[in-house]
Amino acid sequence: MTGAIESALKTFPVVVVTGMRQVGKSTLLQKAPEFRHRRFTTLDDFAELEEAKSSPDTFLGRKGPLTIDEAQRCPELLVAVKKAVDDERVPGRFLLSGSANFALLKNVSESLAGRAIYLPLQPFTRREIAGVTGSHPFLTGFMKTGDLPKSLPRFKPVSNREVYLGGMPNVCLGPAHDPGLWFKGFEQTYLERDIRGIEDPLGFRRLIRLAALRTGNLFSPSELARDAKLTAATTARYLGLLELSFVASRLPPFLNNRASRLIKSPKFYMSDSGLACHLAGVAGEALLRSFPSYGALFETYAWNNLAAILAAHRPEARLSFWGVQGRHEVDFVIESGADCWAVEVKAAERWDARDLAGLKAFLEHAPSCKAAILAYNGKVPVRLGEKLWALPLGLLLS
Repeated sequence: MTGAIESALKTFPVVVVTGMRQVGKSTLLQKAPEFRHRRFTTLDDFAELEEAKSSPDTFLGRKGPLTIDEAQRCPELLVAVKKAVDDERVPGRFLLSGSANFALLKNVSESLAGRAIYLPLQPFTRREIAGVTGSHPFLTGFMKTGDLPKSLPRFKPVSNREVYLGGMPNVCLGPAHDPGLWFKGFEQTYLERDIRGIEDPLGFRRLIRLAALRTGNLFSPSELARDAKLTAATTARYLGLLELSFVASRLPPFLNNRASRLIKSPKFYMSDSGLACHLAGVAGEALLRSFPSYGALFETYAWNNLAAILAAHRPEARLSFWGVQGRHEVDFVIESGADCWAVEVKAAERWDARDLAGLKAFLEHAPSCKAAILAYNGKVPVRLGEKLWALPLGLLLS
């Protein structure tokens, strides 16, 4: 991620690093050697926030390139950033970070339009936790060549512990001795600091827990509103808050024609499988395998990793899913230009011919598909046809 930020700072006057709270934005921008020459300030500091609000132009007039953490806390400052950039457009002048999706904040996105690039910081991937980020991901190499490399990277099946912990640094890297307690504190901080001012805190808490139980499933706001005992308008606003703060996102359907039977509703994913497990009520990693929505939580872990790998190494690629109502579904479709790759995730260690039905249907539906991959939780990669593969998920995420 540091390389992407450095590259962007050479071109854009404003670089915005966004992501979920506690994902590591502040630590990266304050402590990474590449950014230590910059002046660092955080609007989590009350005195700094008050100065930014009362005198934004003076605040921005400090010498040297400026890094501003939690910049979304002062919208007035972002208007001043626009003015400063228009007066003197210098690459790398401002490096902003925040726990809100600036692109979804209408006034902010309008202020920074044409002046800023947005770089999302995701929870840690399996590769990052293992410390193998110096090599190219298997996935991007496979997308390029359409075949296995001569020498496969070392990999292991995905464990229940990995799904249960997710990718939040304080959890997956070990500082938090009790993941459940850490996530409880995260949830409380999120509700008290990031989502202040909502009229029904208990209703929001119900909604976020019900949303976690629906991760990896087709998105139905009306069902969620009914179960959370909220109005449709309130549900839509609360879901918008989840997306605004990067806690959840929607995956659009793959539509290359107007076939009436194609599923056109999005799917819903929590942004971290560990947070999803906590909110869904999984009482420990030992109980994960028997949890009713285990398959969806496993799929969420795959989604978290795939999205992060592509964002870092193939930023032009788009993720979607494909389905025909009542018949076939493919969990993920990766699109890049006119090409696409289909991925069906299976939590089991073994697979059979029935698991390939959706992939085969997709190959008929989308002739431009370069490869259809059954990502199962085993150890042996197998080529099943010209475009059809069974690949270990651990390999795909390596």
